Formats: sequence, C-alpha cells, structure tokens
Amino acid sequence: MNDVRKSVSFLGRFTVLSGAMPELWITFAIKMLAVAAYQVMNVTLVLWLSSTLGYDDRWAGYMVFLWSASMTVFTILVGSLTDAIGLRRTFLLGVMICLAARAVMTFATVKWLALAGGLIPLAIGEALGTPVLVAAIRRYSTTAQRSVSFSFFYVMMNVGLFVGYLLFDLVRKYLGEHGQFVLPVGGISITSYQTLFLISFLIELLLLPVIYWGIREGAEATDEGVKITPPQPRYGHQSIWRTARLTVRDTLRDTGRGFATMARQDGFYRLLAFLMLIAFLKLIFMWMYYAYPKFGIRELGEGAPVGRLSAINSVLIIVLVPIVGALTQKSSAYRMVIVGGAISAAAGFIMALPPGWFQSVADSTPIRWGAHWYLGLSGEVNPWYVMILFYVVVLSFGEAFYSPRVYEYAAAIAPKGQEASYSALSYVPFFLAKLFIGVFSGRMLEKYCPETGVRDSQTMWLIVALITMIAPVGLIALRRWIRVREAGREE
Repeated sequence: MNDVRKSVSFLGRFTVLSGAMPELWITFAIKMLAVAAYQVMNVTLVLWLSSTLGYDDRWAGYMVFLWSASMTVFTILVGSLTDAIGLRRTFLLGVMICLAARAVMTFATVKWLALAGGLIPLAIGEALGTPVLVAAIRRYSTTAQRSVSFSFFYVMMNVGLFVGYLLFDLVRKYLGEHGQFVLPVGGISITSYQTLFLISFLIELLLLPVIYWGIREGAEATDEGVKITPPQPRYGHQSIWRTARLTVRDTLRDTGRGFATMARQDGFYRLLAFLMLIAFLKLIFMWMYYAYPKFGIRELGEGAPVGRLSAINSVLIIVLVPIVGALTQKSSAYRMVIVGGAISAAAGFIMALPPGWFQSVADSTPIRWGAHWYLGLSGEVNPWYVMILFYVVVLSFGEAFYSPRVYEYAAAIAPKGQEASYSALSYVPFFLAKLFIGVFSGRMLEKYCPETGVRDSQTMWLIVALITMIAPVGLIALRRWIRVREAGREE
C-alpha cells in the first residue's frame, strides 16, 4: 500500500501542471525557440569572429567578453524595466531588436558595422527576453506548480540547446568550416558561419506570432485561480512620441528606485554573495560555448562533431531534470545547488587526465559502434571523444540537480512585485564567468591548445576544473552567512 501511495505521489508531482494556464505552456515554447536561436549564434560566435572578421584567439575572447558582459549588464537592468512596463511588451521589444541585429550579423563583413549594428544591439535584445522568461514562470504558475514549472522550463531550454547543437554540426558538415552558401534570392553568397546566423534569424522570427497572440497582458496565476488585470493606458491619450519619452523617463526612474529598494534589503546582499559563488560553476558552461569549439576542432580535426558531443548534455538534462525536480521537490534550492555543484565541478577533472588512459575504452566495440552511429565517425576513435563523453555525462548529472534551482532560489526569496528584478540578478554569475572566459580563454587556447604547434590541453582543463571547485566549497563554508530562507521551505 505504501509503495502504491509513493507511486501516485511521484506521478502527481508531474501531473500538477495539467491545469496550468495557457501562458505557462506558451512560455515553455518561447523558451525553446529563443534558446535554439541563441545557441546557434552563440556556439558560432567565436568562430565567426576569427574566420569572418579576422580576430585571433585572444582578441576573439576579448570581443566575446565585451559582448556577453554588456548583455549581462543589460539583463540586470531589464529586470526593473520589465516590472515597470510588463512582460508582453518587453518580450516583443526584445524579439524585434534581436531580428534586426541578427540580420546585420548575417550579411555584414565590415568590423565596425557587424559589431555596432549587430553584436551590441543583439546584447540588448537578448537581455530584454532573459529575465522576462524567469519572471513569467513565477507569474504563470501556482505555488504547487512552481518547482516542477522551473524544472520543465529548464528542460525546454535544453531542447533548444539540443536543436542548436545539431544545426551547428549540420551546416558545418555540408558546407565545411569555411564553405559558402548561395541564397536562392539575389544570389548572395555567405559563409558557413553567416549561414548559421541566418538560421538563427529565421528561428527568432517564429517568436513574434507566438508572443503576440499567445500572451495575454495582465494575466497571472494565483492559488485561487487565473487573475487578469486589464492593462490601463499609463499616459492617457498622449501622442506616440510623448508616450515614448515619458515611458523612458519613468522607466529610468523606476529602475533606480527598484535597485535602491533592493539595496536596503538584507536578502539582496546575501543573494549577491550566493550568485558570486555560482559564477565559478557557470564558468565551465561559458568555457563550453566560447573555448570548447576551437579546442574540439583543433584536437579532433575540422568538421569534428563537437556539437553532437555537447548535445548529449541536453538529452540527459531533458530526461533527468523533471525526475530530479520531482524527487527533490521538498529539498531546499540551496542544498540542491551544493550537491549538483560538487558533481559538476568534479567532471572537469576527467578532461585533465592523459588521453592514453582512455584508448582501450575508445577501441571497445560499444564505443566504436556509438561513435560511428551517432557521431558519424569511421575507423578508429580518438580517446578525446571518450573523455568528452564521460565529462559531459557527469556534468549533466550535476547540472540536473543545481542549475534549475539557481533561478528558483532567486525567485523564491524575491519580495512581491520584484520578481523580475531578483530573477535578473540570477544572471550575475554569467557576467562574472564571462569576465574570466573573455579575458583568459583566448590566452589559454594560445598557450595550451594552439591552432598549430605542441598542445597540452589537459593542463588547460585542469585549471578550469580547479577554479570551478571554488563554488561548492564556498557554498558549504559560507552557508551560515549567505543562505536566505526560501518561501515555502521548512529547511
């Protein structure tokens, strides 16, 4: 009887979303499409900077840092903007800016135009959508639905990542690393990496009708039912230009007031300390975006299916996160971040081992069959493939425990009306991780994994693994001082 009750209870944790309002499901779909568009561009970015714009490893790293850091800064500011003007309007504005920026990046080959007209505006557009989605999960889910909603939110993110990785490898397979694609309209020729940007643009385009017709302004899920507050014109019947000017003025004022209010809250500073430690975990994901593609191509050869290897992470997360989320629903977000962070940090040490240790595994029949079937390889399997596989599997198990809970933690401790502002702060770790990656990834690639010459990639990965370990150690050591009580949690 107890086993039956446990089974029903376990299944019930998943079916709690069966009565969710439509906007919650629309938010999941938006997350998947937005991440797919972003990921296609993101894994291509550093290669595009070097191949199309001519930056070396070091300067490509610097440009990535300037772009991604500015996006993170904009993301933090956008939290207050969203609280001021609403979710739907922020959604639409962000998508339109992203479309314009991606179009410029697809066709521009002049540095100043590609950067000023494409890369920088794209940072603003992406920032406008990032905290909005986290806040939307909070607003469109009830208390009982929240933990599972954040888990499914993370699942949809990984569906988008999986699609992005597959498209990345697909284009490189058929066009080559430095191939050309001729557009059927106009006969314009673009490079392999510009073609990937075009695909990113087309995916982003799908978001406009989904947001415009799928999101109701003022809709909110409460434990008593769906509540809809009709939007009220903030400035009456003013002209469009005066309305725009007043909106900018008041948004800046409200943003300043929002941060001033948060600065007076004790939980704000504890959350910042928590997020600064999380940055060391996020570092390894930034490394996978901006350094791993070059590492993989140099160690495994041009056309290596580095995207498919990374996509294994997305597949595992899609399976693991809902299960882990349901099984650990009663556990605090802080505790799960420690457990998952320790597992993820340990994964990096696999890549620091000598490749020769994995040669016998690489020669085994199951690995050869899997590499030939899934990766499209032929002949002998490089042991680096096995190391990356083991690394991605361990990393994924840790990620399933901790990563969704970082967003939940920020949302759970947020005061009423400041959900977007606090959710935006959950992206501070990305800023700090990007700071390290942007400044040091290019130098580390040049020193330990150059395009030509002797390589020592194990040392490079060892440095990354040691830095990542700071997160779980710090979270345990400083738990007494930085942990904040989470709403709805007894521990």
